[in-house]
Amino acid sequence: MKVTVSRKAHFNAAHRLYRKDWTDEKNSLIFGKCSNPNFHGHNYELIVNVTGDIDKETGYVIDIQFLKDIIKSEVEDAFDHKNLNVEVAEFKELNPTAEYIAVVIYNKIKPKLKPNLDLEITLYETPRNFVSYSGE
Repeated sequence: MKVTVSRKAHFNAAHRLYRKDWTDEKNSLIFGKCSNPNFHGHNYELIVNVTGDIDKETGYVIDIQFLKDIIKSEVEDAFDHKNLNVEVAEFKELNPTAEYIAVVIYNKIKPKLKPNLDLEITLYETPRNFVSYSGE
């Protein structure tokens, strides 16, 4: 019997969408105002879904406190009130689009989970713009 356990989280972060190998004009054309050289910020909303079998002994798929602690250390502490381009190592050479932020979050959380658990990350950059990633 597969069940999905979900936890919401929140972080604020600044970023700039641009490629170093493109001109300012091309970056502006492709990324628009998101390529502002002075950066811009978002109030990100995160949903972490963990799917697996219910443990017959505990009744849990995953201990929600354990999941909360992983999200705090791997995402909130690492990203909150940071400039993603400048202060977060994973984005030194990676354009911090919502898509890549979701993949990075997945890659930070997945190794902390038991291998039999499936993970899906949904990241809201705005209330209407969001991405989902489940490792595929």
